[in-house]
Amino acid sequence: MGWLSYDLAACIEPGVLGRRADSPDPLAMLQRVDLSAHTPHPTTTAAGPAQRPVLRSQQGRDAYKRSVHRALEYIRAGDIYQANIAHQFAGRYSGSPADLFARLAASADPVHGLGLVSTLTPRERPAAPGVSAGDAVAVLSLSPELFLAYDAPTRRITTRPMKGTRPGDADPHELRDAEKDRAELAMIVDLMRNDLGRVCEFGSVRVDDPRAIERHASGPGAVLQATATVSGTVREGTTTADILAATFPPGSVTGTPKLRAMQIIDELEPFARGPYCGCLGLFHDNGSFELAVAIRTVVIRGAVKPGTDAFDDALLTYCVGAGIVADSDPESEWLETLDKARVLGTVFDIKTA
Repeated sequence: MGWLSYDLAACIEPGVLGRRADSPDPLAMLQRVDLSAHTPHPTTTAAGPAQRPVLRSQQGRDAYKRSVHRALEYIRAGDIYQANIAHQFAGRYSGSPADLFARLAASADPVHGLGLVSTLTPRERPAAPGVSAGDAVAVLSLSPELFLAYDAPTRRITTRPMKGTRPGDADPHELRDAEKDRAELAMIVDLMRNDLGRVCEFGSVRVDDPRAIERHASGPGAVLQATATVSGTVREGTTTADILAATFPPGSVTGTPKLRAMQIIDELEPFARGPYCGCLGLFHDNGSFELAVAIRTVVIRGAVKPGTDAFDDALLTYCVGAGIVADSDPESEWLETLDKARVLGTVFDIKTA
């Protein structure tokens, strides 16, 4: 069980990322877990402290819109067709990550949610300032998106990319009929078909469902998402490492063409993504695995109070992005990212400037 950082892509495709050295996290964290002996961690869903922690966008509206404008220039110049551009919320957090995950999951009801806390050893100590050996990193993902599900006995592999988001109280037909969002998902379906085709038997890759409108989460954090399903049969003798090298990082959070989109993301986003937009999930002993796209993901880094599992004034980050295509409107893309941040509103005060 564990996660793979988005920044691991620099090891798979050298030259696509320039910020990997700035990442405050290891490139991967994996833990051996006996699920049959697993006991759920005791958690509470109390209201929490009277003063709600504040999370602020580190770029803000104007800077994010400038990044979107620049991405549109690249699209019009023919460099790319699509890029997923994100901004980052950050703040300070004190408390139990297990309790925080329980409170957020209660409203998000994530299909692929997973919360993991790891203590950094001297060997894993990041180079980034302010994070020391002995500190912990918590990755609390409320992900609704399947990256890869692989069934080793049948060698069938499935991916379910998402593109197109609306608030949960919007009319589903508005998203269903939106040509911009339809085109956005179609591009990523083609990208995922191509990625799976690199490791699947010839002719086995198929689009099982080109587009379905789904509702995720409840209350003020609810969103509508457009999702496709693509599957294939992996060639005999292909390893897990082969599959990940062909498909990682997920196409829905990069763009198309993937490598050039990743270079542009690295230029336009003023932070290393770390676990965000990587993947997380389970690798089973028989070779099967299920991995979610690490979106809707809280990352906490810092010191833990001695004798407890609670962070003490740690750095908390949460990133949100939108897929930029030729007819994207920068203001609409900004608002879409805020829709994706609303799920945190049950615990945090979200500030955009």
